[in-house]
Amino acid sequence: MPLTFAVGSLNPVKIRAVTTAVHHHWPQAMITGVDVPSGISAMPLDDAESLRGARQRAEAAQTATTATIGCGLEGHVYSTPAGWFLSGWVVLHHQDGRQSVGGCPRIPFPLGLTPRLQAGEMLGDIMDELLNTDSIRTKEGAIGAFTNGGMTRHDAFAAAVAAALAPFVTPDLYL
Repeated sequence: MPLTFAVGSLNPVKIRAVTTAVHHHWPQAMITGVDVPSGISAMPLDDAESLRGARQRAEAAQTATTATIGCGLEGHVYSTPAGWFLSGWVVLHHQDGRQSVGGCPRIPFPLGLTPRLQAGEMLGDIMDELLNTDSIRTKEGAIGAFTNGGMTRHDAFAAAVAAALAPFVTPDLYL
């Protein structure tokens, strides 16, 4: 029986990112999206909240289905001593209770956009307005815009899923 993965989102970018990373190791694995709440704000502005949302999505996706592994993917923007960054977390929750975490690359965030985020606007809405696009979050994402296509939202989340899969694909190294 093939492994099954439930992604805690219906966003096609997130589902495709999980599919890309998982199929590298298990081409027959079945991946499905499920609409579950993150339990956090719509636009997290710190690492801890984003990680909590990814964990809650992973656990909820796994328990809401019969999937072997639930996957929570959560993006965020946050301030550091080095400036503002766009990033994200991935949490994988196995049906046996094991969890693993992977992180997206840290992309420098345009300082001029931070007041709008702090006022409660969603990054996707801001980017759609600025770039005259429709639902950028389900396509290349802000990452694609900021890097001029050098990296997309899919690329960043696929890398984070691949990182989170490490303990599951090389369990002998994670004793």
